Amino acid sequence: MIDKATAEHYQWGDQCDGWYLLKRQDLLIIHEQMPANTAERRHYHEQSRQFFFVLSGELVMELAGEMHRLQAQQGLEIPPNVPHQARNASPQAVEFLVISHPSTRGDRHDLPVST
Repeated sequence: MIDKATAEHYQWGDQCDGWYLLKRQDLLIIHEQMPANTAERRHYHEQSRQFFFVLSGELVMELAGEMHRLQAQQGLEIPPNVPHQARNASPQAVEFLVISHPSTRGDRHDLPVST
């Protein structure tokens, strides 16, 4: 059994949090929290297919140049090799699940920051 209180925790980006709910090479499930007005770096995965599912708040997902506003209880699939970026443009924190098959470990390719 796993719960957020006992899951392995890590920090990423600008004060964002993640908790590994399942950490296997063939399947990765992470509960993530992004504070207000934060974003991850735009990137892609060569092999991993991901599914983002919002638990609370609003998550803006940029997927291959198209913006998707995900509310609580909404999700979005991210196919391999498609550039994407998660953003929290709202004044409240957003919490969501990220399910990756296979794991994204060693499979993330950051893209240059555009100016």
